[in-house]
Amino acid sequence: MEVINQRTMRADRQLLVITHLTQLLNYIIGFGGLITPLIIWLTSKNSVDSLDEHGKAVLNLQLSLLLYIVLSIPAILLFGLGILTLIGTGLLGFIMPIVNAVKASRGESPSNFMTIPFIK
Repeated sequence: MEVINQRTMRADRQLLVITHLTQLLNYIIGFGGLITPLIIWLTSKNSVDSLDEHGKAVLNLQLSLLLYIVLSIPAILLFGLGILTLIGTGLLGFIMPIVNAVKASRGESPSNFMTIPFIK
């Protein structure tokens, strides 16, 4: 007798939207914009449809933003243009989660604008 383990994926667009919007915790309480989506992604990626794709997009965006911030600090000292990079990073980190949350609520794939694919 053969036992087949079939996992059913549930469609939960609300969880996808929440996953994207938790990135904004960085602006509200100062931290949690990377940790909270990571926990949601790790616990639910095998049970929620499209969460693996959206979770990877969230983590790639957060890691990219972190890298941009780290690289812009020496650019402030060397060129003075690092301040513009910090402002752009702040805007990107605020706008992209909202755009991707709207896309997730419509059932579309997330946007990877200015995102380095660390996790594939």
